[in-house]
Amino acid sequence: MRAVVLAAGKGERLNPLTETRPKHLLPVGGRPLIEWSLEALKETGIEEALIVTHYMGKKLRERLGDGSSLGLSLSYSRQERMGGTADAFRMAEEFADGEDFLGLYGDLFLDPECVKTVLKAHKPAEVVMGVVQVEEPSQFGIVGVEGGLVTEIVEKPEPGTEPSNLANAGIYVFPPEIFDSIRDTKLSSRNEYEITDSLGALIELGSRVRAVELPGEDWLDVGQPWHLLEANERALRSLEHSIEGDIEDGVHMEGPVRVCSGARVRSGTYIEGPTYIGLGSDIGPNCYIRPSTSIGRDARIGNACEVKNSIIMDSTHAAHLSYVGDSVLGEGCNLGAGTVTANIRFDKMNVRMSIKGRRVDSGRRKLGTIMGDNAQTGINVSLVPGVKVGSGAWIAPGLTVYEDVPSGEFLRADTPKVRRL
Repeated sequence: MRAVVLAAGKGERLNPLTETRPKHLLPVGGRPLIEWSLEALKETGIEEALIVTHYMGKKLRERLGDGSSLGLSLSYSRQERMGGTADAFRMAEEFADGEDFLGLYGDLFLDPECVKTVLKAHKPAEVVMGVVQVEEPSQFGIVGVEGGLVTEIVEKPEPGTEPSNLANAGIYVFPPEIFDSIRDTKLSSRNEYEITDSLGALIELGSRVRAVELPGEDWLDVGQPWHLLEANERALRSLEHSIEGDIEDGVHMEGPVRVCSGARVRSGTYIEGPTYIGLGSDIGPNCYIRPSTSIGRDARIGNACEVKNSIIMDSTHAAHLSYVGDSVLGEGCNLGAGTVTANIRFDKMNVRMSIKGRRVDSGRRKLGTIMGDNAQTGINVSLVPGVKVGSGAWIAPGLTVYEDVPSGEFLRADTPKVRRL
């Protein structure tokens, strides 16, 4: 069976990280998010996949190529406009070649068992839809199910009106008849052609759409910035201890740690795994790397720095006396000495973050900073929990930042968004 992977969206809720890359290329456990899904396909025996792109599709093609490095044969199709999931799957009709095919959203972090479970439930002439139990149904497309068959799909229902707590997991097996339904699909209220509307039309015509429940611990929709940290934690659970770089005397490691080729870990460094250290990075001396941390290529974590449960992307430097906790730092950032990403509120309540203009409860008691590419802080900068720093932003020395910093902005002491320490 062939697979079609949707990777067209920008991921605006993941800004500022997606200002400079598609969300599918955000790093998780030392590799792009989409590669974990492609690896899951490979483990189920799928050998060919079509990637449907739009936003920064060239970067996806450059990274993934023909798929040979992953043991797959990849091809690409580009949506000329963001027309929705049904429109994206429509582009796969020639690729499917009249056969049943697997459909997959490319911004999921999956255990391969999820794909295997959906494939095992497949029967000729039926649609199979993976579903998963969620705690907040109003944030998802929710599926009504009777006798194992889907009866309705309600997109982000109002609290109290949801037909169940089973969310559409974004994993399907489609028969070729799906393309007829897609052609008849009307624009939704979001001005998109939705695959769930196509499936709803099939159900009304008497077609069988089978629901298969997947374990919540094996499935994650990476839609918010803090989901990257959760995906990273899950990815690193399977990390194997591997030392390819240079480890000086006086380095202490506990648990699985991967140090890639060309990386250097200097004396006095204490690393608790699982931790991933990328190619050419320079760690230490005398720093503390705590569990569930991924450090990209050519990064620098220097003297007396502490990093905990964070993603630090390529070529980012925290050279001395800084703390990075429960945070995501983009590429090419530079933290001045004494920079602190605070990650817990005084009142110990969940950290909230601004997402597309509204405050959202992250569900996490500990959450630090989300920083876009090429941002810089001066010495002794403190960032309160849940702050986002835009790409290319500069923050002057000695400031405490209480609100998000727009991309390209230079914050100084007279800016109302900050207060002196």
